[in-house]
Amino acid sequence: MRFAICNEVFEGWDWERTCRFAAEVGYDGIEIAPFTLAESVNDVSAESRVSLRQIAERMGLAVVGLHWLLVSPKGMYLNHPDAATRQRTSEYLCSLVDFCADLGGRFMVFGSPKQRAVHPGLDAESASRLAKEALAKPLGRAAERGVVICLEPLSPEETDFINTAAQARAFIEQMAHPNLRLLLDVKAMSSEGRPIPDIIRENAGYLAHVHANDANRRGPGFGDTDFGPIARALEDVSYRGWVSVEVFDYSPDPETIARQSLAYLRGKFA
Repeated sequence: MRFAICNEVFEGWDWERTCRFAAEVGYDGIEIAPFTLAESVNDVSAESRVSLRQIAERMGLAVVGLHWLLVSPKGMYLNHPDAATRQRTSEYLCSLVDFCADLGGRFMVFGSPKQRAVHPGLDAESASRLAKEALAKPLGRAAERGVVICLEPLSPEETDFINTAAQARAFIEQMAHPNLRLLLDVKAMSSEGRPIPDIIRENAGYLAHVHANDANRRGPGFGDTDFGPIARALEDVSYRGWVSVEVFDYSPDPETIARQSLAYLRGKFA
């Protein structure tokens, strides 16, 4: 199994320091929240993209891809009833595909709960239809650039659009595009009220990426979520992709989170 860590945990650190530390701890890859690098990826020059990729590679890290896609710039909304807003969002997702590929990344995790919530005045079916329309062009670009867009089910506390792996799988099946796959996040799976290993096994055919965290929003091993059965389920379905540490509570500090999360995961996946 290959382990990565999401870069926003290193808030206030520059890119080179982040990559150096992650590599020294023993991570194989790093996953990027674009808003930590620029308000818009369109503002990141070709030269800067080459530099970002080379720094990671020099440290021995792979750039896994992107997540938190639509935090910035403001005004993005996947299923907004306004056609201009949807088009702007679709175009920016295309820019993110290019940014991901330019950095050597392969996966784009579509979480962005606030930018995909069912817009007031719409029902779930209409929101789903508009979301599919907005994703069509980015998926075409993803196919051209070798990027996979991973749909992330999220808890009802975060969004009201695609809350379970089964709902995400249905959306993916309806779109029937080879570059649209599934991301499973341990925190989010915990909200389903079902055994996480069952969710993994039921959706193995769609699974492309995994986020590791505890149900309490901290790092793996920082709470009561037992990763032993999760590791066994991923092994049972022959998952050989990335497991990326993504946390939402940055205490006590980046160094402790990174070290202890990786040590815990290595122990469970050994």
